Amino acid sequence: MWKIIVSSTPEILAAGIKYTLPIAIVSFILGLILALLTALARISTRGGAFKIVKWICSFYIWLFRSTPLLVQLFIVYFGLPYLKIKGIFPHGIQMDPVLAGILTFTLNTGAYCSETIRGAIQSIPNGQWEAAASIGMTRSLALRRIILPQAVRVSLPPLANSFISLVKDTSLAASITIVEMFEVSQQIAAANYQPLVMYTLVAAYYAIACTLLAWLQSYLEKVTSRYVTPVN
Repeated sequence: MWKIIVSSTPEILAAGIKYTLPIAIVSFILGLILALLTALARISTRGGAFKIVKWICSFYIWLFRSTPLLVQLFIVYFGLPYLKIKGIFPHGIQMDPVLAGILTFTLNTGAYCSETIRGAIQSIPNGQWEAAASIGMTRSLALRRIILPQAVRVSLPPLANSFISLVKDTSLAASITIVEMFEVSQQIAAANYQPLVMYTLVAAYYAIACTLLAWLQSYLEKVTSRYVTPVN
């Protein structure tokens, strides 16, 4: 058993460095940007035609929170090639597996993190908006200098949770032929007929990665809360 573990470890870790972590990091960063824009659109007080944008954002969040991530991956990678639009996509929308994975994970992460960010912003007392307005700050300036810095501290734990979940969810990328850690463990298990050993091994590596991220989360929480007076 130990011989299998030792011989398999480099290949599994190489897949994690090449695919698992890069896909998770890129998807999370892009998802955060999308989440912030979506959250700001939803809390905007603008009316008129902007209500259409708010409706689109709400529909997007509903859609990706109401459907399984695996189904979303299949639609983007296997389904979109059949969506043929004359003059634009005559042969359907075809994507590289990694690009399809990043796109799907980004959209899914953006939907969930958007609600986290929106809740964090709305948790800041209205009095701070009013105080900023009383000294001549515009709403956008108050958002950047006063509201968002506080919202970051509030939203950090759930956002870190989302990132840890995303790292684990990248195992689903094996379903669209991305050779990440779980896919490599499947290939090795098929070759050596030791599925219990291989799946336990890859589970351990996911656990180690998520534990390190949890420690990083704790450190960032301490840094962002260093000026907060603890409640006795």
